[in-house]
Amino acid sequence: MTRSSLRLTISTDDRLATAIAAIRAELDLPDGFPASVEAEAQRVVEASPLPEADLTDVPFMTIDPESSTDLDQAVHIERLGDGYLVRYAIADVPAFVEPLGEIDDEARRRGQTFYAPDGRIPLHPTIISENAASLLPDRVRGAFVWRFSLDADGAVLSTELSRARIRSVRQLSYVEAQSEIDSSAGPDAATADETVMLLAEVGPARRVLERKRGGASLSRPEQIVFSSEGHYALERRSSLPVEEWNAQISLLTGMEAARIMIAGRVGILRTMPAPDPDTIERFRLRTEALGHPWPASMPYGEYLASLDSNDPLQLAITHAAGSLFRGAGYTAFDGEVPEQVSQAAVGAPYAHTTAPLRRLVDRFTLVVCEALCAGEAPPEWARDALASLPKIMAASDSRASQLDNRSIAAVEAAILSDRIGEVFEASVISAKQDRGVVQLLDPAVDAECAGSLTPGQRVRVRLVEAVIETGRVLFELVA
Repeated sequence: MTRSSLRLTISTDDRLATAIAAIRAELDLPDGFPASVEAEAQRVVEASPLPEADLTDVPFMTIDPESSTDLDQAVHIERLGDGYLVRYAIADVPAFVEPLGEIDDEARRRGQTFYAPDGRIPLHPTIISENAASLLPDRVRGAFVWRFSLDADGAVLSTELSRARIRSVRQLSYVEAQSEIDSSAGPDAATADETVMLLAEVGPARRVLERKRGGASLSRPEQIVFSSEGHYALERRSSLPVEEWNAQISLLTGMEAARIMIAGRVGILRTMPAPDPDTIERFRLRTEALGHPWPASMPYGEYLASLDSNDPLQLAITHAAGSLFRGAGYTAFDGEVPEQVSQAAVGAPYAHTTAPLRRLVDRFTLVVCEALCAGEAPPEWARDALASLPKIMAASDSRASQLDNRSIAAVEAAILSDRIGEVFEASVISAKQDRGVVQLLDPAVDAECAGSLTPGQRVRVRLVEAVIETGRVLFELVA
């Protein structure tokens, strides 16, 4: 199975480059690291020891987007009786970050890695994030290694966590991993790696468990903006099955991390309340109006998973379902477990813990969980930071969302800027009063449209405005 994608490329011009630079400036995104941070990074990389425990004989592998160099996770799966043994190694970022040091202070200012069209803005200096801490192939690296024993249905039987040195033996892209899985079927099957093939068993098994516990996700095509060889590109792509299976291992880890912290009465959770009955009822009525009703007996996660975003009506439902996924945040605690601990889309308590190279909060989660698994109290520097992390992450998430949305808008405007007055075929995604949002069939752009619209309609629209500097694109309905 291959990824469904559509890539649009436009030549770099001064107006678009200036607009993107302005977005970065308005969001106060940093350009490089202060000299003191780089100096500390060089020092800790030279001095940082590896863990004593040695798991370099375990053939871990990484599975990530193409060209990734900041590799947070490596996985190894083997059969264990009727079930499975999953080892999940997470980059040992705490080994390179001195509490309250220069790198720590700068990471708290950033909160996460930002992805701009003209380049990545990393959370940590690249000597750490793309080298010394990254789980690159054929390099001995320190890692937090989670060890999960699963039964035949993928349910957790036991969990362990400890630091160890590891060596990844393969770096696969999602496309390569999916191709390896697909080519293993049939009479001319190629030999595939055991971990890759078992991921194709464990992932779907965990997905079944997710549906049973009421978890849900939205399968919208992803829009990505990037710059390559003097051109900006906008790509809309659908995920591959292996991406979902890989994500299930991360979800498993986050759920176990949450369970450990709740039992230890200290930590930080990623929480989201369940949608209230009125919101659910409004969404149910919307699905009926769009001609694809949500059966009363079907859990909403299963219903959303059944939607086909290539169908205009179902695409409109997918966008309407965004109302069910609101209120996500971080909840820190120390001594008293909060009343709200669940992440409704996961269908269980959950914590961010698998991406410490790219997200600040994960570093603290790992340290807290390691201590609790060892029967020890988490270090004071980690406990002292917990209360401040929700605000830091909320601000960082807001900046990342604005960067993504405004960058896409600027590139979409650039793609259309010389086509004012042209008429396009489109699908209506959403509508309210005398305007709404449409998705063009070609090019694959989402934009505001004036006129009396009905979600799920196929319509013809005329381009009225496309302003690169503001990212504003406006269409009008053609009668």
